[in-house]
Amino acid sequence: MSTSLRDESPGFHHVVTRGNNKRTIYRDDRDREFFCLTVNRIARKYGWTVLAYCLMDNHYHLVISVGERGLSDGMCELNSGYARTFNANHGRVNHLFGKRFWNRRIRTHASMLNVIRYVVQNPRAAGGSKPLEAYTWTSYAATIGLAFSQIHLARDELLAFFGSSPERAVETFRVFCSARGLTSLTRWQPP
Repeated sequence: MSTSLRDESPGFHHVVTRGNNKRTIYRDDRDREFFCLTVNRIARKYGWTVLAYCLMDNHYHLVISVGERGLSDGMCELNSGYARTFNANHGRVNHLFGKRFWNRRIRTHASMLNVIRYVVQNPRAAGGSKPLEAYTWTSYAATIGLAFSQIHLARDELLAFFGSSPERAVETFRVFCSARGLTSLTRWQPP
């Protein structure tokens, strides 16, 4: 059975990859740091701009702007390169990731805002109760200026969705992300 064609057209995309059988894809912070370095290399090579991210134990989310060089080749290189290194470092074989990556093109301003909120709230949706800025492996703290981002983040481009002045945009972003989104009522997960 063939796989359906995915929308790789230039624009904003929400991308998710999950561990095989929902298993852990990061065992420690070194794995996460290497993954972030790999995302940075691939983004530079394929002309992606990263607006938000979240690394969970068994999956990750990226919100990226994709240019003419597309999405699939970069995702293949990202996932296979990371998986090879993870397997070598941890003495394992076989697939680290399950199905191929999932993506959805973000077509509207409202969709962009809700996807960003969904991504940075993901640790809470998984049962966490800490403030959003306490989750090291999301882009939230870097976006509001409290931390350095592990992944090169297009912070100004993201904050432009929330206001014209940096201070006002950060405050609007904080308030928006702290509110419950529609996605928090029913936990939605990509395939």
